[in-house]
Amino acid sequence: MSETPEISTTKPRGRGSYALALLPLIVFGGIAATAAKMLYDQDFHGKNITEIPSALIGTKAPSLDLPPLDGANLPALTDAAVKGKLTLVNVFASWCIPCRDEHPVLKELAKDGRLNIVAINYKDKNENALRFLGELGNPYHAIGVDPNGKAAIDWGVYGIPESYLVAPDGTILYKRVGPFDDVSLKEGLFPAMEKALGKPAS
Repeated sequence: MSETPEISTTKPRGRGSYALALLPLIVFGGIAATAAKMLYDQDFHGKNITEIPSALIGTKAPSLDLPPLDGANLPALTDAAVKGKLTLVNVFASWCIPCRDEHPVLKELAKDGRLNIVAINYKDKNENALRFLGELGNPYHAIGVDPNGKAAIDWGVYGIPESYLVAPDGTILYKRVGPFDDVSLKEGLFPAMEKALGKPAS
C-alpha cells in the first residue's frame, strides 16, 4: 500500500516578507552612510558639521515678543530691541555647559559697538539664569525668557547654545549651532558681519 505524501500547510514567503525583514538593515545602512559622509566632509573637505544649514537664512527673522528676565534690569526681547541693528540672537540656558564655555566669547564680541547682542533664555529657571549672568557677566542688551521653548521652535533651534546673525533690516544672515570657537568666528560670524557692515569686523 502506497503512502500518501504529506501536504505542507506552510505558505512560501513572498517577496514582501523578505523586504519587510530587510527594512531595519536598510534604514541602519542609510543612517550609517549619512554619518560617514558627514565625517568624510569634515576630515577631507574641512567642512564644519556644526554649521547646520537653516531654511531661515536669507529670510526675515521670526517676530520677537518675549518677556524680560526678572531681576536682570534689561529690556524684554521684542522686535524693537533688534530693529535697525546688526544683531546676534543667542539662545542660552544656565544648565547648558557649552553655553558656559561660550560666554567669554560673547563678552568679547559685546565690545564691538556695532554688534547688538541679545538673548533667548531657553527653558530655564529665573533665579538660575540670574546666577549664571552674575557669575559670568552679561554681554546682552536685551533678554527674553522662553520657558516653554515656543520661540526656539519658531527660530528652528536644534540645540543650545545657538546663535543667529540678523541684519538691520531683519534678514537672517548666519546661523551657528553650538558654542563659538576661533574657527567659527573667523570662517563664519566675522565674514557675515563684514558682508553686512561693508567693512572688516573688529
